[in-house]
Amino acid sequence: MNLNFTEEELAFQQDVRQFLQENLPQHIVDGTANNGSVFVETDIALEWQAILVDKGWAVPQWPTEHGGTGWSPTQKYIFSRECYQAGAPMLIPLGLLMLAPVIMAFGTEEQKAEYLPKILSGEHYWCQGYSEPSAGSDLASLKLKADADGDDYIVNGSKIWTTHAHLADHIFCLVRTDNSVKPQAGISFLLIDMDTDGVTVEPIITMAGDHEVNQVFFDNVRVPQSNRIGEENQGWSYAKYLLEFERGGGFSAHRIRHEINGLRELMRDASRNNPHFDSSHDLERRVSRVEIDLKALEITELRILSSVSGGGNPGPESSIMKLSAVRLEQEVNEMAVEVLGYTGFEMNPIPEGNPVRADYISSVVPRYLNNRAASIFGGSQEVQRNIIAKMVLGL
Repeated sequence: MNLNFTEEELAFQQDVRQFLQENLPQHIVDGTANNGSVFVETDIALEWQAILVDKGWAVPQWPTEHGGTGWSPTQKYIFSRECYQAGAPMLIPLGLLMLAPVIMAFGTEEQKAEYLPKILSGEHYWCQGYSEPSAGSDLASLKLKADADGDDYIVNGSKIWTTHAHLADHIFCLVRTDNSVKPQAGISFLLIDMDTDGVTVEPIITMAGDHEVNQVFFDNVRVPQSNRIGEENQGWSYAKYLLEFERGGGFSAHRIRHEINGLRELMRDASRNNPHFDSSHDLERRVSRVEIDLKALEITELRILSSVSGGGNPGPESSIMKLSAVRLEQEVNEMAVEVLGYTGFEMNPIPEGNPVRADYISSVVPRYLNNRAASIFGGSQEVQRNIIAKMVLGL
């Protein structure tokens, strides 16, 4: 793929930079930089989403008929890179980049009309109900039961590690609708209002001190069958489709590049305070190795974006991307902790599990701790290797 920008693309780049200079508030930049969690604080993300919606730039990945920009893959690449370089937050992807493609591909026209505008505007804030206490990497063994009762389902069971369930007003869930067939064949994809009677959210505080994830309990929760996406017992196919977008629907390389810039600033500060810092240049070699691998990841992401822009889905290449992105980002996190040493563990207290820290340095260790989970969420590294072996290598 030719990465030399045309005159039109360079002009677009300048338009994006000017927009960011004029419309990206400093408090959003600061809150993003000092965030130690997988997602930025909700109010920050929704404020930035509203600004982008007003401009018409919130969902470049969506088709134009649903509010997308109609940009070329290169324009999407430029926009993502400029946003990260300016310090803008990633929008919360649960509704925008994970659920929305499933509704577009498998939902009814009524469901598209009902949910897509509210996902785009931020009126609906979604969380994901996949993992359960006994069904994580082995997701097909899930037990959350949905029994048909007239025009409704009665839902019983629980989901766990549910990111932002304490903030969300809706949850998309995988539910068991048939126990008489093989596990993958008896799953349905259901949309549930979190305000429904019988839904309870219990917090799980991470080792970084954040309240980000939760366990959600369903006790005789009545959900209309019209809230089911697609056919009954076909939810496993829809779930795999969604996971491809979770793993390969964005630009991880730009985020990692942004984190490398933060790491290099820490290294410069350490060198100013200690003339013998990294005297062997071992750390510098490690950073350079990550930057080389990062370029390969960037090319892979561009290939995936080209596929999605043509109306396809990310495919098994998204597993390759997730493996690489997680490894590189965790390496950057580890090096940042090494640079700070003991001072990095002076994590400032945060109220109510808010992930925004007092400054960048106090967010380094929470970010490292939080990102250990990236080896598991969205499908563990072992699951990704199995997908690659089967779908790419044909083993």
